[in-house]
Amino acid sequence: MQGVTLAFFEDVWARNFLNIFATLLSVSEYIGGLVLSSIVTSAVGLVVMLVLATSLFGLSFFAYGIMLVPFLLVLFFFGIALGIFGSGMVLRLGPASEWFIWPIPALIAPFAGVFYPLSTLPPWMKEISLLLPPSYVFEGMRAVVSGGQVSGPALLWSGCLTLLYLLSACWFFTRTYRRAVRTGLIARYSAETVS
Repeated sequence: MQGVTLAFFEDVWARNFLNIFATLLSVSEYIGGLVLSSIVTSAVGLVVMLVLATSLFGLSFFAYGIMLVPFLLVLFFFGIALGIFGSGMVLRLGPASEWFIWPIPALIAPFAGVFYPLSTLPPWMKEISLLLPPSYVFEGMRAVVSGGQVSGPALLWSGCLTLLYLLSACWFFTRTYRRAVRTGLIARYSAETVS
């Protein structure tokens, strides 16, 4: 999420939208560029963290096998969906709303069961966690680490939810962009004073 939003915010801070979209660049190409740069930077960070965790702390993630790959893919793509949605929100509400985007991961973490099993949550929080793909990922990773079996349907459901959120975020960003062009908001992003 941070990779996508930081790349987007760099264009916001540089007031570069009018220049970008005055070219032949389409919205899908712009989103694709944000996503690609996010994947590259996140993958580099993941590799560095895996090397450090293995060499400094003796944690061998490779002992768990190939089963961790689908979990990581769900987390990557859900983060990308959040980043695209957050970028669309800033495009819609204006640059001053970027403070609204930064706490999203912290707000989702309790519902996703990042630090504790979902069984410890109150019932109303469990209902919300069922709609979040990371909750299935962290429960599945706990099962792998404890030597249990991963629920294939739960992993498939988390992948489907992630795809739904990714497509919805792209739709939201595209719709917001078209509205910003129609109303002239893109030009205001490139002005000296942004209102």
